[in-house]
Amino acid sequence: MSQTCLVTGGAGFVGRQILRALAERDIRLRLVLREGQPPPDVPVERIIRTPDLFAESAAWWRDACVAVDIIVHAAWYAKPGRYLEAAENLACLSGTLALAQGAADAGVGRFVGLGTCFEYDLAGVAPADVAPLAVDAPLRPRTLYAATKAASYLALQAFFAGQPAGFAWCRLFYLYGEGEDERRFVPYLRRCLADGVPADLTEGSQVRDYLDVRDAGAQIAEAALSDRQGALNICSGVPVSLRALAERLADAQGRRDLLRFGARPTPPHDPPYVVGIPSF
Repeated sequence: MSQTCLVTGGAGFVGRQILRALAERDIRLRLVLREGQPPPDVPVERIIRTPDLFAESAAWWRDACVAVDIIVHAAWYAKPGRYLEAAENLACLSGTLALAQGAADAGVGRFVGLGTCFEYDLAGVAPADVAPLAVDAPLRPRTLYAATKAASYLALQAFFAGQPAGFAWCRLFYLYGEGEDERRFVPYLRRCLADGVPADLTEGSQVRDYLDVRDAGAQIAEAALSDRQGALNICSGVPVSLRALAERLADAQGRRDLLRFGARPTPPHDPPYVVGIPSF
């Protein structure tokens, strides 16, 4: 019998890809959307509307989760330029815990949440001195966003340890692709190259782990339908420096002359090396 999966955040950058990946696997989809958000481009069994899903009570979530087998919780405050230190992260944390309580009360069999690689301790090491991050690497979040994600993980892990439901936490690394905000690194660079204008960049030694958001959606869907437990890394495992990535994109158009490395200072808290060991 086909399973029913409730997804939050299905209109977002990552959530859209999760929905598409689940739809390809013949899963019945139930979606919680804010009022005014457009419906998805995949068939769904039911859409539940709310002014603010993070303000709903555990009782509201219990009713929303009736006859649900799996929850994939992809919603979170993510306004570009604000989300890292926004107070809204606190509401996302408390709302996530209410969702978990309601899901448990409704008898949901599996809960999958989305975290971030920035939960890990990423500070103060040079690329030559580090290894890729395993899921049991130490945590040391340095922004409110990362701290509330880590707090969600720790609280949910403890909560579901006392419940019959399974629990997995998918930590996202650097994603790119369809629907990406134009202010992020790859879209900014592609726009400069397309317009023939200089791209002001840092010196580019930072090493990153990039993954297409479509592949991330597929990995999260796989996590949801598996029996994997605990923290999981959603990443490629392939290290690439920002300089090398920029040069590769520029070379595809024969415009390496537009790359202005060092035109921007490297932010003081920008980690030098963020690469994961993939869980899939």
